[in-house]
Amino acid sequence: MNRGTQHLYIRLNTLHSLVAYLHSLEVMLSLSRIGSLGQRHFGNKKHHNDCASYFQNACSAIREACQHVSEVAAHCLIFVDSNQIFYNSLYIGEVASARIRPTLRTLKQNLSLLCIILIDQAQPLAMKEVMKAFFDAYLMVLLAGGNSRIFYRSDHQMIEEDFECLKRSFCVSGEGLISEDVVEKEAETVEMVIALMSQPIDKLIQDISVVMRKMDENGTEDTRRKQFVLPTTEQWSRLDPDTILQVLCHRNDQVVNRFLKRIFQIERDDRKEGLRILCY
Repeated sequence: MNRGTQHLYIRLNTLHSLVAYLHSLEVMLSLSRIGSLGQRHFGNKKHHNDCASYFQNACSAIREACQHVSEVAAHCLIFVDSNQIFYNSLYIGEVASARIRPTLRTLKQNLSLLCIILIDQAQPLAMKEVMKAFFDAYLMVLLAGGNSRIFYRSDHQMIEEDFECLKRSFCVSGEGLISEDVVEKEAETVEMVIALMSQPIDKLIQDISVVMRKMDENGTEDTRRKQFVLPTTEQWSRLDPDTILQVLCHRNDQVVNRFLKRIFQIERDDRKEGLRILCY
């Protein structure tokens, strides 16, 4: 974790401390006003609501800032600080020789440092955003990993094992800050993609061919095929045709090569140039 990312987390401490301070100040002002007005307003519900809203807008704005800073810091930690050990290394060449263990060691070190830097109130949100950013980056490795990553169908077993280790890292290193249910919910998209990677070629081609026929019925096939673009939901999903196409483009298989060349005019050399390497 570089100094810039550490400073973001220190700023997050400041924001959470401000919320706590404003809450204490609000209580003090409420008690002071109740005491000064005596029994005239005691028990008056409207009066208590007014007292409780002294800093409501300020606290709301600070909480939004906490969310934003947590997201930015998490993306800096994963996409910048950990880029070399993660995106530039994981599954490069072949899966068996470039698995996730070194990345997890770095992740655990960063999570430990994160817990040291952050005050208790700031830790749950920050940890959750790191997890979400890591899962997003993992999806990029699987679906938009560039010309240096080509997968076999059998690789999905090792990838599934790696992702289970990744999920456990957040449950264990988070020291209870992230519940297992939250981890499982955020992991659903990645697990869906890994499940797609386990599908046989004929099933993937069948699924994407169904989409192509629907495009043809709508009269949009010719235009989109010339552009090498499929309609997309802009979210990775097993129902999203572009997600299926990304899985096919990263599959090392002669049947896939012929299918992509015939339908999308994407040849092996084209894929090395990254024609189908997209990310959302």
